[in-house]
Amino acid sequence: MAERLTDPSGEPVGPVLRERRLSDKVAEMIRQTILGQQLPPGTPLPSERQLGEQFGVSRTVIREAVRALAAKGIVDVRSGSGLRVASMDNSTALESLSWFIRGGQLEYEKVHEVRSTIEVEMAGLAAQRRTEKQLQALQACHAHFESVANDIAQATVTDIEFHDLIAHATQNDLFTVLLGSIGDALIEIRRETLADGSGQETIDAHARILDCIAARDREGARAAMRDHLETVETLWEKRNSTDGAHQAAP
Repeated sequence: MAERLTDPSGEPVGPVLRERRLSDKVAEMIRQTILGQQLPPGTPLPSERQLGEQFGVSRTVIREAVRALAAKGIVDVRSGSGLRVASMDNSTALESLSWFIRGGQLEYEKVHEVRSTIEVEMAGLAAQRRTEKQLQALQACHAHFESVANDIAQATVTDIEFHDLIAHATQNDLFTVLLGSIGDALIEIRRETLADGSGQETIDAHARILDCIAARDREGARAAMRDHLETVETLWEKRNSTDGAHQAAP
């Protein structure tokens, strides 16, 4: 077997580092300029010709850089009005995150880890910050869940709404986006655990969380949410192990 090539110092020659394309470098410079100057959405950007002159590259390179930035939702390309800093609202961020999670086919365990991390803190903040109107909305949602617990489809939707209302009660829009982004990945899990008869357990768990939020008991709300999510995880693991045993049976 032939020996590996070495450099003059005797070290093995490593892989050649591939340079980034020129358009990628330009795109990154434009992105950094937008972030560094904190340009608000809708801010006009120089034309492709002007950008080409500024960066000393061809318009082809600029077009490739702009396409890359547009694909990432950083700039808008509008016919007749040129380039602008793109608007990024909650729905746009939610769509991007949801697409990543669905496209990546993340395992339930990984989604649950993220859910547990954010929802425990959400419950505590909701207890601390919720308004009376938000509390009333949570109470109405809980009462509705009790009335539809045996209707799996309606119970699933109402379960999602309950947790979403908690996210809103934190007064932090980012929690709403983060929770919404993993919502689709959890719909089937909710549906199946409710179909297995977890309705009453969910009612009781939600009631404990709601009582703590009503009492503005931050640590109590955190503990109640943590217990709830641990129970959900246990139910899901039990269901999967049962399914596996059925499949393995002769």
